[in-house]
Amino acid sequence: MKLHKQIQNLIFSLTLLISCVSFAQDITVHDPVMIKQKDTYYLYCTGQGISVFSSKDLKNWKPEPAIFKEKPVWVDKVVTNFDNHIWAPDISFHNNTYYLYYSVSAFGKNTSAIGLTTNTTLDPKDPAYKWEDHGIVIQSVPNRDMWNAIDPNLTFDENNTPWLAFGSFWNGLKMVKLNASLKSVAQPEEWHAIAKRKRTSELVDSDPGDAALEAPFVFRKNGYYYLFLSWDFCCQGEKSTYKVVMGRSKNITGPYVDKDGKLLTEGGGSLLIQGDKNWYGAGHNSTYTFDGKDYIVFHAYEIKNNGRPKLEIKELQWDTNLWPKF
Repeated sequence: MKLHKQIQNLIFSLTLLISCVSFAQDITVHDPVMIKQKDTYYLYCTGQGISVFSSKDLKNWKPEPAIFKEKPVWVDKVVTNFDNHIWAPDISFHNNTYYLYYSVSAFGKNTSAIGLTTNTTLDPKDPAYKWEDHGIVIQSVPNRDMWNAIDPNLTFDENNTPWLAFGSFWNGLKMVKLNASLKSVAQPEEWHAIAKRKRTSELVDSDPGDAALEAPFVFRKNGYYYLFLSWDFCCQGEKSTYKVVMGRSKNITGPYVDKDGKLLTEGGGSLLIQGDKNWYGAGHNSTYTFDGKDYIVFHAYEIKNNGRPKLEIKELQWDTNLWPKF
């Protein structure tokens, strides 16, 4: 069993090491998020120091400098010997500032934290370009927390109150209210469970478990908050079983329900994306409106390239019941 886990960890590490490498007009990514500044799209993803790409047309991408040339100064206090391979960023624009949340973690453990860095511009050629790190926003500790502080996503509700969704495995996905600065948890603290799958109860608390879900992303549209999340397993090449499911709610904190009315906190989730003849699996999505069109962005493990995790961008449509579809 120990050797099996070591092999899984090696496969995961090798997969992520090639994440965000440029391949002509397509790119290999893990956990992509995107934003538009003026006429340029910027894409951020898991990689050394957080990898960055830019594009004018959503098709041709060029690499840009990583966010962190060196790992944030606080990280070694959370994860010993951290190698600056940072996971699952999230990018937002608020009050004339770009807010980028990011994850640091030991693989397979909830020895994790979500940090925040900010900038007034995303253009590396701009003289004002400078990322200012603000350190830890939330942190999870093994045998103390039954949740994992990774995969952040910032969303504002109808009152412009900021909420951070996050989580992976353990007891599911969470949402916490932030203060107005977006740099820390609001006081008094307000936490919500937003999605959960059944976990084998006999497992020790430090085990990630078999309730495989992660990567929440909340998208406001049609009078609803749509919660997208990923089920099953990423990062295993041809054995990847990743898929995207969804639910929605009239309130940002839930309860979220799927098309059949099943609560996402009770294992519900309507399927949106899964593997097919071209992909072993696909997931960890983000969702945006650019120039009046809605897009979903994710990575998919391409069969013809031996499971290489590739960037996919699809335009979303909406059915008569106001559920997203391709």
